[in-house]
Amino acid sequence: QVQLVESGGGLVQAGGSLRLSCVVSGITFSSNVIGWYRQAPENWRELVASINSDGSTTYIDSVKGRFTISRDNVKNTVYLQMDSLKPEDTAVYYCNRVGAYRWSWGQGTQVTVSS
Repeated sequence: QVQLVESGGGLVQAGGSLRLSCVVSGITFSSNVIGWYRQAPENWRELVASINSDGSTTYIDSVKGRFTISRDNVKNTVYLQMDSLKPEDTAVYYCNRVGAYRWSWGQGTQVTVSS
């Protein structure tokens, strides 16, 4: 069974930085496209960034130039470096597979950006 454990969230002032981590267990991690999703109160969960097995990345427009996704296939871990944070980045952040199906969601990690 795949388990996802996210960490690294917290409270930060606008303009600050956070680095999120997600450890994936129970699956061959390296062959999957992995993404970071977020869900703000009363909003749909949205895919923020993704990284392919070859290291190529995609981002939504609102985080381009501020967020960087990376992965360590030895540690089965995916990271999200978030810089120049804005109040609108406030949400619970989750990692998961990107594609036709998702694994069971982890507990997520709360990111709160104060103005």
